[in-house]
Amino acid sequence: MVNRPPEQFDPDYVATLRKILDIAVEQIAQENRTPATKAKMAQTIVRRAADGVTDASDLVSSAVRVGETRAA
Repeated sequence: MVNRPPEQFDPDYVATLRKILDIAVEQIAQENRTPATKAKMAQTIVRRAADGVTDASDLVSSAVRVGETRAA
């Protein structure tokens, strides 16, 4: 495993990622919309964005896939 500094996003990009999370959460079942599941989805979005993914629909799709299974 390589140690690297965490990515830094400017406030506007963080706001965009938050909107992406909101859109993704709206696409999962109501019973899965727990804080733990939302956190798991947010983590997926941030990791993908840190890896260079910038397409909003791709980020939403990734988060929705993760959110389809309720987090414990």
